[in-house]
Amino acid sequence: MSTERRLPTWLKVKMPSGQNYSNLQNLIKTQGLHTVCEEARCPNIGECWEKETATFMILGDICTRACTYCAVTTGRPINLDLEEPKRLANTVKILDLKYAVITSVNRDDLPDGGAFIFAQCIKQIKKKVPTCKVEVLTPDFQGDWKSLKVVTDANPETFNHNIETVKRIFPRVRAKGDYELSLRLLDKVKDLIPDGVTKSGMMVGLGETKTEIIDTMEDLLQHRCDLLTIGQYLRPSQKHAPISKWYTPEEFTELGKIGMEMGFKHVASGPLVRSSYHADEQHSAAYSKTFPVG
Repeated sequence: MSTERRLPTWLKVKMPSGQNYSNLQNLIKTQGLHTVCEEARCPNIGECWEKETATFMILGDICTRACTYCAVTTGRPINLDLEEPKRLANTVKILDLKYAVITSVNRDDLPDGGAFIFAQCIKQIKKKVPTCKVEVLTPDFQGDWKSLKVVTDANPETFNHNIETVKRIFPRVRAKGDYELSLRLLDKVKDLIPDGVTKSGMMVGLGETKTEIIDTMEDLLQHRCDLLTIGQYLRPSQKHAPISKWYTPEEFTELGKIGMEMGFKHVASGPLVRSSYHADEQHSAAYSKTFPVG
């Protein structure tokens, strides 16, 4: 057995179970929706679903890109579901969510990259559940700022776009993406919604150095990113990029401390941390620092 297959003890989680988990699983299925929790094989699915929280994945379950770290199916999408925003909003209402996270596959086949559907999801949720805050985790829209503005005009409370990895490794694992473009997108969001919260996430364990991680943090801060998540890369299959290192909980704690000292409003750093993990708590931390009481 290879070293990579022997999961460290701190990465072992319980199999998902419980009534809330089963109820949400059935609801997602009956509503014809997708979640990144399932499609990307998130290790936190049991914890989050038992708390009746989930990250919804819109625009189908087939991605037009082929990032070498991602478990989502790659191919050519066949349709666009214009009724999806209403079904998503109904699900949010049934769950009585206070904070909803919406992400998507890449839809480079669409002229707007799926921006219209993102915006409609935000609007429908706010219409049906006015008290619910919305976080979006979007693709880069291939640098089309008009598409980006369609999403920001719908006023999501948090706008997330993941940098994923350091500059040197980026071309190897995100061949159809662009490191500098991702940074510019986050900066542009601040121009479009100055009071909005921006967020990004990265994985470690792909061959980066500590210096490169810190350099990436600095790049994000220079492009006005408020929140950061850092988690361990977990290889979905032997066809995906190999794992170079298992970071310890202590190393994640150190990276989180470094990020906070550098100036992020909140850093969630841990072996099982993912982009939307405790997203509501991250937003609250950022908002309290942006608009302090008293």
